[in-house]
Formats: sequence, C-alpha cells, structure tokens
Amino acid sequence: MASFQGLSKIRLVRNKNYTRSGTKSYVYLLNKWGFEPTKPGPYFQINKATETPGSFHKFGHKTQTQRVLAKKTTTGENGEVPAEDEQNDSEYLCPVQIGTPAQTLMLDFDTGSSDLWVWSTELPRSTTSKATGHTIFNPTKSSTFKASKTSKWQISYGDSSSASGTVGTDTVTLGGLAIKNQAVELATKLSTQFAEGAGDGLLGLAWGSINTVTPTPVATPVMNMITQEDIPSDAKIFTVNLGSWRDAADPDQGASFYTFGYIDTDVVGNQEIYYTLIDNSQGFWMFDSASATVNGNTVAQTGNQAIADTGTTLALVSDETCKAIYDAIPGSTYDSEQQGYTFPSNTSADDLPIVTFAVGDKQFAVQKEDLGFADAGNGMVYGGIQSRGSMTFDILGDTFLKGIYAIFDQGNTRFGAVQRNEAVQNTAAPPS
Repeated sequence: MASFQGLSKIRLVRNKNYTRSGTKSYVYLLNKWGFEPTKPGPYFQINKATETPGSFHKFGHKTQTQRVLAKKTTTGENGEVPAEDEQNDSEYLCPVQIGTPAQTLMLDFDTGSSDLWVWSTELPRSTTSKATGHTIFNPTKSSTFKASKTSKWQISYGDSSSASGTVGTDTVTLGGLAIKNQAVELATKLSTQFAEGAGDGLLGLAWGSINTVTPTPVATPVMNMITQEDIPSDAKIFTVNLGSWRDAADPDQGASFYTFGYIDTDVVGNQEIYYTLIDNSQGFWMFDSASATVNGNTVAQTGNQAIADTGTTLALVSDETCKAIYDAIPGSTYDSEQQGYTFPSNTSADDLPIVTFAVGDKQFAVQKEDLGFADAGNGMVYGGIQSRGSMTFDILGDTFLKGIYAIFDQGNTRFGAVQRNEAVQNTAAPPS
C-alpha cells in the first residue's frame, strides 16, 4: 500500500514549436474522429477500395471499402490529403519517466485514447535521424524493461497515417507515482503525420476497452494506479487544469497541470464540484449534454451526449449550435476555403456571446477569450467552436476544458467540473 505522500502535480509544458492553425486543426479532427463534414470546404470523406493482402478468389484480390479523407484540388479533382495540411503537433506536453534508470520523455496526455506509446530505438534510422529535439526511449538501457514476445499495437487514421510497434513492460513514473509493470508500446514504424509532432509519444487516459494492443488489450496507467494502490481507494481520479497563453499575466501565469489521486482544492476554492455519470461503453469520457445556451437563449438537443477530450483542440458541436453562436458575433462568417467559422479579430469581449454547454444537468461556460482559436488572415479569427459534421455527439476539447477544472473520476464512473471564472478576458488576436 502506498503512503500517498508522493502525490504531486504534473505541470504541462507548452510546446514552443506549436503553431496555431484553425484549418489544420480541423483537418486533424476529421481524421481522428472520421466524421463527414456537413459544411462546405475542400476536405471530405470518400469511399476507397483497398485490396486485402493474401486473400484471393477466382476474380482476383479480395477488396474492401473504407472511408478515407480526401481534398478537392484546384482543378476540382479528389486528391490525397498531404501531411502538411494537418495539425500533427500538440500544444501541451507532460514529462514522464520510463525505465531504470529513468528516461524522461515528453508525452501528449489524451483523454480520447488508451495507448501509451513512445518513440523508441526500434524505429528505423530513416525516422530517428530526423528526430531533432526528440527523446527516444531505449529499452536496452532499462534494467526493468521486459519485452513481450507476442503483443503488437497499431493506431491508424482515415488518411492512411499510422503508428505501430512492439510492446513491453517497465516502471512508469507520473508526478511522483511509480507504476510498476506498466505496458509501454514501442514505436517501430511512424508515418509522416505521426513523426512530425514535437512530443515523444502519447499517454492515453480514456477507458481501457479501446486500447489497440493485440492479442490482448493492456491496462492503462490509471487502471494500474488503482490496482497497485498507488492512489487512495476513495480518490481513483485524475484531474486536468488547462491554462492559456492568454493568461500569462494572471497570478498562476496560465499554468496547466494534471493531478492523479487528488483534487487541487486551491482551484476548487469554495465552489461545489458538480458530477454527472458517464457512459464509457465506447471507451470515452462521454456524458449527457442535452442543451447549450447563447446569451441565455437555449439550444435544445434532446438525447445529445458529449465527450471530454484533451486530445482535441477545438470544440465540435452541432450545426444548429454553431449557427446560434456565430449569429451572435457581429461580422462573423463561414469561410468555405478554411472550412470553418471566423469572426473579426478586433471583436471586444462585450461583443462576444456567453456560450455554455450542459454537463449533465448543469451549464458550464466557455471563456470568451477562447472563442477565438487562431489567426485566419484578413483581420479574422478562426473560431474555437466548429461543426461536428455527421457525428451524433459533441467533442468538448480544449476550447471548453480551459473554462473548467475537470475531474475524471474513474472509480465512480463520473465526470466532475468546476467553473473557472476570470474577471478579465484577454481577447487579443491569437498569434499567427
């Protein structure tokens, strides 16, 4: 039984190489979530026939159809989506120690996935030679690493981008917590899209049912924290506090952090944490979100659900909700070339609407300063809330999460939130 005295915050480090791009971020989400756009733009999903290796019949190869992301070219033809059209980098990274002695890697913490994968020395030299700034995990230098002879893993998206490799176990330390025999997925192959990011890998914080390791999925770090009693039995939780570059002048300087096994009472203050049960049947942190409001006017969405996802920079909501939000911003427009809503960069906080989304039965507001995500050129800003297209649920990413202190309660299968109110909203145009 652990003493729990080693519990501490894991401070997120802002990626200095991260460049905001509204369209690239949206294209990345089209890939990650695989939805069909319902608003006009150059990117869309198509059916593509692919051959199944090793399968034959009398008419030749066996084929199957899959949905892939495509881009309409200037000549009107359908082409592949180049890697540079996507935002493959992460704004926030967390230091994680792996192995004995510890090797520190900067990982992207993602509540929308369940794999812990890292750059490794098993990658081909053609990949590692380009890995400037990366820490590459070397399992041969860890006395506690144990390789699996049978386990493999693979993550793939609709643009044919993928990451895959082998699996082993080792000691993984997060914020003072040493997790023994944690499965670590070693990358042996990374497509260009995966290799472009500044991070050294990813640590998934969704539910273990969507872990990609075969033949048997592995336990996530949080699952192992619970079974190894690294965190208190009455606090099987992790929490997320996302800051912003806009808040550099605030007392906390816009600091971002995770905690495991405890709630930061300084952030909660005298507020009461609101909890709602989650539906983890699809492996995500999904909860009921049956309405939104814009300046107090309700947009009803009976039966709607939403996912809290730290791996999504924007908030993706229904077209009806998007229209209500941007109709309330003077000068806003839908830019079909950038495939997103934009509004004038000189819009004052007073002219921006109060936008809230339901978490269970309670509304939580988006900070006005987060309604603008990235420079869109010509004096316009790309909005932080965009269309979810054909998806039947919302994705409440960083745009929303920056407005709350989020509690992911795995022990009680519930999601908690505390509104973070800032007296001064910094609505300065985002850096280009």
